Amino acid sequence: MNTKPYYIGLMSGTSLDAIDAALLQFDANKPHIRHQISHPIPNALRSELLSLCEGCENELDRYGRADHQMGILFAAAVTALLDSSGATPEQIRAIGSHGQTVRHRPPDSRRPIHDAFSLQLGDPNSIAELTGITTVADFRRRDIAAGGQGAPLVPAFHAAAFGLPGHDRVIVNIGGMANITVLKSTGEVSGFDTGPGNVLLDSWIKHWQNKPYDKDGNWAASGQVNRELLGIMRDDPYYQLTGPKSTGREKYGLRTIEEHLADLPPIPPEDVQATLLELTAITITDAINNEDLNSPEIYLCGGGATNKALRSRINDLLPNSPVDDTTQLGVPPDWVEAAAFAWLAKAALEGLSGNVPAVTGAQGERILGAIYSA
Repeated sequence: MNTKPYYIGLMSGTSLDAIDAALLQFDANKPHIRHQISHPIPNALRSELLSLCEGCENELDRYGRADHQMGILFAAAVTALLDSSGATPEQIRAIGSHGQTVRHRPPDSRRPIHDAFSLQLGDPNSIAELTGITTVADFRRRDIAAGGQGAPLVPAFHAAAFGLPGHDRVIVNIGGMANITVLKSTGEVSGFDTGPGNVLLDSWIKHWQNKPYDKDGNWAASGQVNRELLGIMRDDPYYQLTGPKSTGREKYGLRTIEEHLADLPPIPPEDVQATLLELTAITITDAINNEDLNSPEIYLCGGGATNKALRSRINDLLPNSPVDDTTQLGVPPDWVEAAAFAWLAKAALEGLSGNVPAVTGAQGERILGAIYSA
């Protein structure tokens, strides 16, 4: 009988498509997903969260309400996960909840450390109260307090779960934003947000077709890349920065696309979608090619890993590297981030660091997350 404790990881990403809830056990650092569900976010709450991401009136009151509502919803996701898995609250050592990011302002050349912050919704007090399970949350802000970006936070988990001595590997997470974790054969770990992942693609198809995402990249594949638009978008100074660096919806969204299109002759919407896909693929692969790696193994995860057109384009742009997804490493691509936050909760309870200073720029390793006891 397996007596290892269970952990639950909760993740609601930039795309705001659902709450991913995963039930895990760990063999040392190796994750084993025992059960998982996607829990829907009601349309009204999703719209409110998008408004908060983009800036709105009466933000403070609306923030407070949404924070409480998301906490209740995260708790409901945990209850649904337990009900469908047959596990009980007494078997769960902790929940790791990333929360829903509504603002990410990391330090950069224009924003000194004392002006930096990152805000995630999903009241962990409510999660702990309603589930009866110790909850670990608020993972980003300790790293920011230590001078870091507060993101990406998954590289420490990637290193623990997917690193292999003697092999150069790159884990590419394509969520709303895209980030890479570089796992060098020597054991060195680095990484950063490369820029938009799905966020521009999702925003554009939502605007034109009222669909949440471009399934398999079919709409993008029906268009032609507009080289002028692509050139303008690639001129973004963010892509020239070296890590540590991170970004978010504040910088990349529908407004970004519309601002670029305003200075150009009309472009068919499907061509814009094709161009946005090309931008995502190029910025990811440029970031990988700029690393000093020898034919690295590439493993994709996140929602973008299932976008066939995007995956094909990444393959084309990395002809000397095998491209696969994290299923080959034991964790399905849609569940890597939820697994990561279960692992970060475990690390917090064990008093272990959860950040990688080379990734975030923090002054050193830090235990991440605040603990809300059951």
